[in-house]
Amino acid sequence: MMGAGILGAIGNTPLIELKRLPGEGSGRVVVKLESANPTGSMKDRVARAMVERAAIDGRLRPGDTVVEYTAGTTGISLALVCAALGFKAHFVFSNAFSPEKRLTMCAYGATITDVHSEGGQITEQLIRSLISTADELSLRPGHWYCDQLNNKDGETGYYALGEELWRQSGARVDAFVQAVGTGHSIHGTADTLRRHNPHLRVVAVEPGESPVLSGGKPGAHNIDGIGIGFVPPLWRRADVDEIVAVPTAAAKAMARRAAREEALFAGTSTGANLVAALDVARRLGPGATVATIAVDSGLRYLSTDMYRA
Repeated sequence: MMGAGILGAIGNTPLIELKRLPGEGSGRVVVKLESANPTGSMKDRVARAMVERAAIDGRLRPGDTVVEYTAGTTGISLALVCAALGFKAHFVFSNAFSPEKRLTMCAYGATITDVHSEGGQITEQLIRSLISTADELSLRPGHWYCDQLNNKDGETGYYALGEELWRQSGARVDAFVQAVGTGHSIHGTADTLRRHNPHLRVVAVEPGESPVLSGGKPGAHNIDGIGIGFVPPLWRRADVDEIVAVPTAAAKAMARRAAREEALFAGTSTGANLVAALDVARRLGPGATVATIAVDSGLRYLSTDMYRA
């Protein structure tokens, strides 16, 4: 809308249907192209929801600094929102995540504090260290701690995504598949879809090397933004019908296939989503519609081994 500013461009992203990856006898697989958001990620939705709500109720005041721990994607989106609304941003980040994310946060004016990861691996220890560092930073005067893992406002940012999915799919979504980091996106989107289809099947995706949602042990993996090594505080197991664990290698391989066979250029968590969504579509069979999310763009992973194989 003319005059709405950059935040008015968040949402109403395209929905595409996969043409080659689903095999014969499979259900339809549709993918929400969240790389069409201003920063190229679905996290623009949650960042806007959390910051705007905090500003409205007075937790975040003019001139304050937003503090957060991040794998980069939420940090980029928060940096966008802060720049648009006139807030400062200070994020806790790590070498475990792609350099493109660091550079993008800095481009929006954010300050970065680093926590080193041995071997560049994503582990429970790393995530807890990011959180504790952000805790310390948030004690400074004029600093507001976003604390995404415990921020209940985040889920509301995905209600609109569910409405868009339902409308764009032709009012037919039988299953929704989404990778889990904080839990905001799977719960917020599914809550809306279930109002339209009470029989919706909700499938959560986590790294195969760290299947904590499935009751397994935490481990190191390389799927940015998901698999934090412990059960997220806002996770609601009763709202999910199935959990699928996808190994990092399979997620990366699928992301590469999606780029080559569907011209869908996305990141590792999207690859994990596609592995699970294609499996669900095969099991549900013809006539079913399975929806999932292309979380962000592959442009954020060009310096990694993602597209070098």
